Amino acid sequence: MPPVNLLIKPASSLCNMRCRYCFYCDVAENRNTASYGIMTPETTEAMLKNVFAYATGSVSISFQGGEPTLAGVSYFRHFHEMAEKYNTANIPVSYAMQTNGYNMPEELAKLLAEHRYLLGVSLDGMGKLHDALRPDSSGEGTFRKVNETLHTLEKYGIDYNILCVITEQAARNGAEIYKYFRSRNFRYIQFIPYVSDFGREEESHPFTLTNKQYARFLNTTFRLYYEDFCSGKYISVRQFDNFVRLAAGMAPECCGMSGVCYANLVVEADGSVYPCDFYVLDAWRMGNITADPVPELLKTAAALDFVKVSEPVEESCRSCPCLPVCRGGCRRHREKADGTIGLNRYCEAYQAFFRENMTWIRTMAAQIRR
Repeated sequence: MPPVNLLIKPASSLCNMRCRYCFYCDVAENRNTASYGIMTPETTEAMLKNVFAYATGSVSISFQGGEPTLAGVSYFRHFHEMAEKYNTANIPVSYAMQTNGYNMPEELAKLLAEHRYLLGVSLDGMGKLHDALRPDSSGEGTFRKVNETLHTLEKYGIDYNILCVITEQAARNGAEIYKYFRSRNFRYIQFIPYVSDFGREEESHPFTLTNKQYARFLNTTFRLYYEDFCSGKYISVRQFDNFVRLAAGMAPECCGMSGVCYANLVVEADGSVYPCDFYVLDAWRMGNITADPVPELLKTAAALDFVKVSEPVEESCRSCPCLPVCRGGCRRHREKADGTIGLNRYCEAYQAFFRENMTWIRTMAAQIRR
């Protein structure tokens, strides 16, 4: 069997922060039930029993939200007890979690370290910028709290990546953000372009990222990334790494750069399963992991249709020299307000970026091939 990749939302859309551009808040508001609360022990056990009955190769389990740490230490302790109970074949399992970093109790950190979690921690650059974009529920900045979490992770030897959302505000500070992360010795970074609300893709918002702004951000940060690579001080920037992989003839490791969607197993707190974190919506519900076997979930009409909708390629893309290293980009950035698929809303930015930097991308690709 192929590897099983599970993305679990143990605290649904619950969160202890109020990030001003949160895409999952918009997702939750566009379905009948905004929050399913905390996943119950019964749902957790039934889910893991189902997964390990199907898996024969490897299992990758990630936790996301909302904010997954709100499920509490007891949830994760029970989760790992059930994983051990049902993984009778001793299948290799890897664990990851994406967190806002607002609160990391020592007891939870110890458990994450024990099971060798990889964490993605959200940090939108320097203090003032981060605090302006990512306040807590009372409107206070969270930069200090996130840094306390990073210190806790380092104390327990937990590996982590830094996740930074590129809004209009962040795009104006691309070089400063990259240099700041470098000064903090962050070696693994993900820059994630802003995602607009459903049905309002064409509207302008305070955080809207224009193509001109995004192109400038990409050009500025890539040059710094390339300089570090050439000087032997390589810092991984996920998007740039994937452009280089594609230029080297390798497969991307990021699904949004594959050119077509595939159905994932995204599990909400009630056990409902969806094909993608961007589309945890009633229309794309595939079933429930407590009742439907994994193979059947992946063959449902919702799962198959989700893939099919992503397949069309814009005519202008077919002859575009950027297509081999662009692949059209993530479907969420190609979806129009009416639900149809068109050009990536950041197409102009990517074209400008590749015109400026393709020589350096190919140089890096050649070195990797060697």
